[in-house]
Amino acid sequence: MTPIQVVGVGMDGRSGLAPRVQTLIDQAAVLVGSRRHLSYFADAIAETWSLDDLQTTLDRLRQRLAADHTGPIIVLASGDPLFFGLGRLLLEQLPAESLTFHPHLSSVQLAFSRLKLPWQGATLISVHGRSTDELMAALGRGDELIAVLTDPTHTPAALGQLILDLELPYRYQLKVCETLGGEDEQVRCISPEAAIAATFAPLNVVVLQRQAQDGPTLDPLPLIGLPDRAFATFRDRPGLITKRDIRIQILADLAPEPEQIVWDIGAGTGSVSIEINRLCPTAQVYAIEKTAAGHGLIQQNQHRLGNANLYPIYGSAPHILGDLPDPDRIFIGGSGGHLSEILDRCADRLSAKGRIVLALATLEHTGTVLAWVDRSTAWQAQLRQIQVQHGVRVGSLTRWQPLTPITVITLSRDEERTGGLGD
Repeated sequence: MTPIQVVGVGMDGRSGLAPRVQTLIDQAAVLVGSRRHLSYFADAIAETWSLDDLQTTLDRLRQRLAADHTGPIIVLASGDPLFFGLGRLLLEQLPAESLTFHPHLSSVQLAFSRLKLPWQGATLISVHGRSTDELMAALGRGDELIAVLTDPTHTPAALGQLILDLELPYRYQLKVCETLGGEDEQVRCISPEAAIAATFAPLNVVVLQRQAQDGPTLDPLPLIGLPDRAFATFRDRPGLITKRDIRIQILADLAPEPEQIVWDIGAGTGSVSIEINRLCPTAQVYAIEKTAAGHGLIQQNQHRLGNANLYPIYGSAPHILGDLPDPDRIFIGGSGGHLSEILDRCADRLSAKGRIVLALATLEHTGTVLAWVDRSTAWQAQLRQIQVQHGVRVGSLTRWQPLTPITVITLSRDEERTGGLGD
């Protein structure tokens, strides 16, 4: 038998352990654990070492191994010691051949069992003594299930505030599982807004579950700059939407007017088309999208947020453009690899006082547009790179969370430009 047995323990203490593991503890020469874990074995005859000073305890374990003392050493840990637990540190500090692990049910396993949720596809994250970077990345991706191990700083209330600060285009519900396995175990399903004002037991696990979209989430909605979560989005790529801050700039650069004809090429979920439709209800807005899923989302968002002057068009540019009336304004949000050809067709069809606005996330697409402008003497470009950062709470502090930089290019004919882009 290896000299150090690492035993996972739940809130039910000794009674939750298998008889064989209980026997190991009864035969231990040294029992190591936190004050809470040691309290479960107050009658043990072994020498007890508290983990209050972790580094000192690790040094003592190394010394004992080197001295080849007889008698087993039992190290008590929470749940599964190799799941964001003490096991990783023990393996870093001590020879692997000196360790044997006896896992208990982890808090995450217990949480999902209490919630009755299959969790094989869940994202598992610990913010216990760690940064929230990994959690923010998972939230930004829109992962459907995220299990979070918390700490006294990153509490359920702090997680609720973080979700709201990120201004996500979808909503999460917090399922807070407190004191799992204990007599005062409690499970609460709560919104981020409600979590901010609530208090929770110190020992908890939070499962974040992305909610199905069932309509606009804010009432009343603003005329422009709709919150991202007001739109139905792709289920598998919920973050694939032109973000609110960028949409506002696009609207300013397009400067749409009543009665105009507007093309939105590569419309995605239709967020820009919806904004134009709401700002200029009498303008005819053609939202062109090549994917069936996106076309369906545009129709859904039109029904929820727009009016009959928005026309979802299923097809690929530039081919589909020949069937549409000549535009006064064009927004290009996606090109499907045909950007130069789309620009050629748009230049031929755009009205004399029209303009084209593009939102680009890559250097290659920006280069394609600039090369197209260089080949033409009839067009000029105004470039803006927009870098948006949202303030998010991290415990008691606030940090900046950046979004992907977007280049917004406005194209206009030379005869229109007399000293700026304004009409």
